[in-house]
Amino acid sequence: MSQAFDAVAQQQLLERRVSEALELARSLGADACEVGASVDQGVSISVRDGEVETVELSRDQGIGVTVYLGNRKGSATSSDAGSDSIRAAVEKAVSIAHYTGEDSFAGLAPAELMATDFPDLKAHHPWAISVDEATDLALACERAGLEVEGIAQSEGASFSSGEGVQVYGNSHGFLASQCGSRHSMSCMLIAKDAQGMQRDYDYTSVRNPADLRSPESVGREAARRTLARLNARKVATGRMPVLFDPQMSAGLVGHYLSAIAGGSLYRESSFLCDSLGQPLFPDWFTLGEKPREVGGMSSAAFDNDGVATRDNVYFADGKVQSYMLSAYSARRLNMQTTGNAGGARNVRITAPLTALDEMLKQMGTGVLVTELMGQGVNGVTGDYSRGASGFWVENGEIQHAVEEFTIAGNLRDMAANLLAVGDDVDTRGSIHSGSWLIDGMTVAGMSEGEDDELEG
Repeated sequence: MSQAFDAVAQQQLLERRVSEALELARSLGADACEVGASVDQGVSISVRDGEVETVELSRDQGIGVTVYLGNRKGSATSSDAGSDSIRAAVEKAVSIAHYTGEDSFAGLAPAELMATDFPDLKAHHPWAISVDEATDLALACERAGLEVEGIAQSEGASFSSGEGVQVYGNSHGFLASQCGSRHSMSCMLIAKDAQGMQRDYDYTSVRNPADLRSPESVGREAARRTLARLNARKVATGRMPVLFDPQMSAGLVGHYLSAIAGGSLYRESSFLCDSLGQPLFPDWFTLGEKPREVGGMSSAAFDNDGVATRDNVYFADGKVQSYMLSAYSARRLNMQTTGNAGGARNVRITAPLTALDEMLKQMGTGVLVTELMGQGVNGVTGDYSRGASGFWVENGEIQHAVEEFTIAGNLRDMAANLLAVGDDVDTRGSIHSGSWLIDGMTVAGMSEGEDDELEG
């Protein structure tokens, strides 16, 4: 990048600042303290119709201080990691703690659970790319998409590259840091038919720039996805199997993880409260995390509490095996932290994987969902209802695009009715998943009158 980013120097500086804050909190009478600091720098380019729309060089930093006076907690943050700002943040946190109520569950994670080994997880791959080079990649991506016959116009292409440092320390004497990078490119295109316009996109996102897909492949895939949406029709209302494509199934995984997260459980706002050992998925399905996977998009040696991360299995042989807990939520539930302050990392599914063609045959007649809209998910009851678009499947083959319909069910029932997981695994995010085939969902599209008109 045009602005040099010295990760080592930034790491050393932030570690000094965190130590400074911890010492200051101790001197001001805090019984315990924890401090997190970070700095991120990157370049982001967006183009449209062959012209540069925006060039953004960003540098964000911040520090967060939490102090404990007995069971009283106070927190303060600053976007400046200078000494004066740190002092002000610590003093404010101490002042707040004097006025907060007692919380018997507040405090640091147990000292014996702090991470002690810090392997190189290959999460940091800096890229000294210039603004001109980044712009050329975005332009090439858009150009490749626009060159595909049938594409009418562009909604734009973008490129981003960034890296950062995170440091965490607490009054147990724990002080550690993690460096990371992320590079991505995307393109969104528009096609037209007699019914109007359709748009779709594609993207690539990686830690290591060597793994970035070519701009041409991203542009052409965006074009293919966009053209496939033309001539979309309505779908009749009924109860049928639904095939979620990999991006959509990763979203489903997120709902199930939220349901076993400690915050949802101790607030009793989850449909999976008191579910340990209970069956949820079919017995061939297992899901867990691998936070120390080398090169993973969310790899980390410690969580936001400083606790050593470890492989966790949340659903084993279809049953709820473990909750996902931070130190605080673990205390609330009278359990032990699972090293998940900050969420799950590198979620992986273990199951027999089925080719997409076979899943379509197994489905017979139903809908393939490639886009979801709306927020109709109730974490308390598990009720699920989302607007959707995708493709109509009949006799095991994709027939045509469909739009403006809803899919509905209950997350507990959907898990029990999971028929197959695809081998088309999307590896671009932290959750790796293939397509999911779920039976017995309600699809609401046309009314009976509209359906009769179509058939007539």
